[in-house]
Amino acid sequence: MTESDWLTEGFEKNRTRLRAVAYRMLGSFAEADDAVQEAWLRASRSDTGAADNVAAWLTTIVARVCLNVLRSRRTRREEPMGVHVPDPVISRLDGTNPEEEALLADSVGLALLVVLETLTPAERLAFVLHDMFDLPFDEIAPMVGRSPATARQLASRARRRVRGADLHTPDPDVARQREVVDAFYAAARGGDLDALVAVLDPDVVLRSDGGTARPDASVVVHGAAGVARQVLRFHQPSAVARPALVNGAVGVVLTMGGQPFAVIGFTVSRGKIVGIDAVADPERLLRLDLAVLDD
Repeated sequence: MTESDWLTEGFEKNRTRLRAVAYRMLGSFAEADDAVQEAWLRASRSDTGAADNVAAWLTTIVARVCLNVLRSRRTRREEPMGVHVPDPVISRLDGTNPEEEALLADSVGLALLVVLETLTPAERLAFVLHDMFDLPFDEIAPMVGRSPATARQLASRARRRVRGADLHTPDPDVARQREVVDAFYAAARGGDLDALVAVLDPDVVLRSDGGTARPDASVVVHGAAGVARQVLRFHQPSAVARPALVNGAVGVVLTMGGQPFAVIGFTVSRGKIVGIDAVADPERLLRLDLAVLDD
């Protein structure tokens, strides 16, 4: 086997893992795919003789690419980004395919990805690579130009931020999650404010990202009464709700006139909706793979 063949085989074998790393780092499928492609170009131009562990070597390359993307984002962003919900992983209610399973390992819900957006690039890299992919700090340290001890501190700070966000673990019974979300939509269709409040946790948080095309749809609302009023205000009776799993939890894909209108993920915990994360940005919706829901 030639060196080129060895590298190609190793890259293809690890492609799914590399995309999972990039998705956790960037929260964007388009940027994740670009990062994996850039990692391949860099790897193919490198001396592979010193790469004893091709998986770790390729992971290091894609992580460095992602770190550059995150740093570039912060440099370009002169104004606060506002509401941003990362790209959702959409799958059928009857299960996910192997690539989706890799993307969703470690319960990577949309709420967690929202928290990761608040970390510094170095904190995010240290947390993702160590806590999610078990890379040792002596391998992470050179990527961020710090000592292993400092890399450990970066991951620790990120971990405290994640814990401080008080993320809820979804109820394990997807059928029960579905019942709660169905009750939510029945109340919305009936315009029943009290019924909506009844299925919402008192401290529920709604995040909706409409992008630049739909700034009116970009909101963060806290509390059951406020969320219920917001839902009734923006409810579209003509929208068709297609059940789906969104990052492994129950959600819906809303379409109007056959076109995607929003993707909504729900976090249901202890029989109540504690989180609603919606992507309503038309440009991003068109880039999502909704064919997975087709019969």
